[in-house]
Amino acid sequence: MPYSHLNDFPADIRERAARVRLLGLDVDGTLTDGRLIHSDAGVETKAFHVQDGLGLKLLGEHGIAVALVTARRSPVVEARARELGLPHVHQGVRDKRDCLRALCAGLGLAPDQAAFMGDDLPDLPALGFAGFSVAPANAHPWVRERVHWRTQHAGGAGAVRELADLLLAAQGHAEAVLARFLDR
Repeated sequence: MPYSHLNDFPADIRERAARVRLLGLDVDGTLTDGRLIHSDAGVETKAFHVQDGLGLKLLGEHGIAVALVTARRSPVVEARARELGLPHVHQGVRDKRDCLRALCAGLGLAPDQAAFMGDDLPDLPALGFAGFSVAPANAHPWVRERVHWRTQHAGGAGAVRELADLLLAAQGHAEAVLARFLDR
C-alpha cells in the first residue's frame, strides 16, 4: 500500500497534507536536479523524472490543482506542462508568493489549502505563504530548515512524486490509485 506508513508522519504533516487543493512547484532544483544544460547551439535542456510526472497527473485526477511557478523562462517547461496537462504554468515570476497568492484567489482557496515545494532562497516567500511548505532533500540548507517537511528524494529524482504520494494518501486516495493499476 502506498504510504502505508502514513501514521509514521507527525499529525501536523498529515493534517496539512489533507487540506491541500493546490500544489505550487518551483521547477529547477525541484522538478529537475537543478542543472542547466545548454547545447552548443544555446538550446537549454532539462531532465524530468517520469515518476514525478505520473504523480502530478494523479494529483490532477484527484482534484488537486498543480501549478509550475518558476523565475526562469524555458520552452522545455512549457512542453513538459503541456505533456502532463498542467494548465497553470507561470514562468519569469519574480515574486512567487504573489503568484501563489493570486492562484489561490483565482481558485477560491485559502493559503492553508496550498502547498509549495521549492529548493532555494527565491522560493522562501512562497514557502512561507503556503499552508504546507516542502523542500526536496537536496534543497539549500537555509530552505530545508524553514519548511514543514523535507522529502527523502532529491529534486529531479522523485521528490515531487514522494510529495504527491503523501498528498494522495493523506486525502484517502492511495488505495484507489493502487487498485487502478493492479486491476489492469
